[in-house]
Amino acid sequence: MRVLSGIQSNGKLHLGNYLGAITQHIELQDANECFFFIANYHALTTIHDGNIVRGYAHDVALDYLALGLDPSKAALFRQTDVPEVTELTWILSTVTGKGLLDRATSYKDKTAKGLSASMGLFCYPILMAADILIYRSDIVPVGKDQTQHVEMAQDMAAYFNNTYNSDILKRPEVRLNDARVVPGVDGQKMSKSYGNTINLFDPPKPTRKRIMSIKTDSTPVDDPKDPDNCNVFALYRLLATPEETHDLAERYRAGGMGYGEAKGLLAEAVERTLGPARERRIELAADPDYVEDVLRTSSAKARTVAANVMEQVRDVCGLNVGKDTHR
Repeated sequence: MRVLSGIQSNGKLHLGNYLGAITQHIELQDANECFFFIANYHALTTIHDGNIVRGYAHDVALDYLALGLDPSKAALFRQTDVPEVTELTWILSTVTGKGLLDRATSYKDKTAKGLSASMGLFCYPILMAADILIYRSDIVPVGKDQTQHVEMAQDMAAYFNNTYNSDILKRPEVRLNDARVVPGVDGQKMSKSYGNTINLFDPPKPTRKRIMSIKTDSTPVDDPKDPDNCNVFALYRLLATPEETHDLAERYRAGGMGYGEAKGLLAEAVERTLGPARERRIELAADPDYVEDVLRTSSAKARTVAANVMEQVRDVCGLNVGKDTHR
C-alpha cells in the first residue's frame, strides 16, 4: 500500500503533532511504501519570511529523522522539491467548482480565528488534493478533523477522470488514526494557531515550565479529583504505560495529591519519551549535509512518480507538444 501524508512547516512541531500523526507515520513505514512531505508551500499561507520558511522546513526534517523515520523505508521530502504538484493544482482547479471550496470547514475555521482570507488559504484544498493524487496514494492517514480534505481529493479525482474520460487519478482512501485529541496547556486541542503547544524538542527546563502552566481547576490538594476531567491526566495517559495511568488515576481519586505533583510526573514522562530523540536531533543538526542528502534522495523518488502521473495528465489534457491525438 502506498501511504501519503504531509506536515506543515509553519512552526516548531509539538506534542500534538507527535502523538496525533508522527508516531503513526513511523509505524506505517515498516509495512508500506510511504511518502511523507514537508508542506512548505502550505506554510506560505501564514508565513511571509523566506528565512523562517526555510528554517522550519529543515527543522521538520530533523524532527522526523530524530524520531525514527528511516530514509531506507520512507521518502521524506520538501513539497517544493516536486514542482509538478503545483501544475496538477492548476489543472484540478479547472475542473473543480467553487462551491466545493465554499464548503471547506478548515477555511471557515481559520478565517474565524483571524487568518487573512487569502486565495491561497481558500484554494488550500486543491493543493492538498494535488499532493495526494500526484503520488497515486492508496491511503491517507488523518484525524477525523482532516477527513474532509481527503474526501475533497476524492471528489477532484472524480471530476478530472469524468471530464477527460480517464482513470488516471486514483481515488485515495482515508485511514483514521486513533483519533487522539491532544489537549494544549489551555485545554483546547493542541495547535500552533492557538498558541497552546508543548514543543517537542525544547530543553527540559523550558518544557517543564510549560507543563507547569497547564490549566487545572481549583480543587484543594487533599480533596479527590476526577482524572477524566483533567488536562494534565489527559496528556499523561497518552505517554504513560497502562499501569502508570491506572496508578495515577487512583491517586487522583484518593485525594492528597496536588496538580503540581501530577504535572511533575507528566514532565518526567515527556522527558522519558522524547529525551533520547532530542539527543539524536542534536547529532543530526551537526550534519546538515546528511539531512539535505536524505531530502534530495527522497524527492528524486517522489518526483519520478509525480512526473509519470503528470505526463499522463498532460497527455489527456492536450498539453503534450508534438502529440496529435485528435480523432
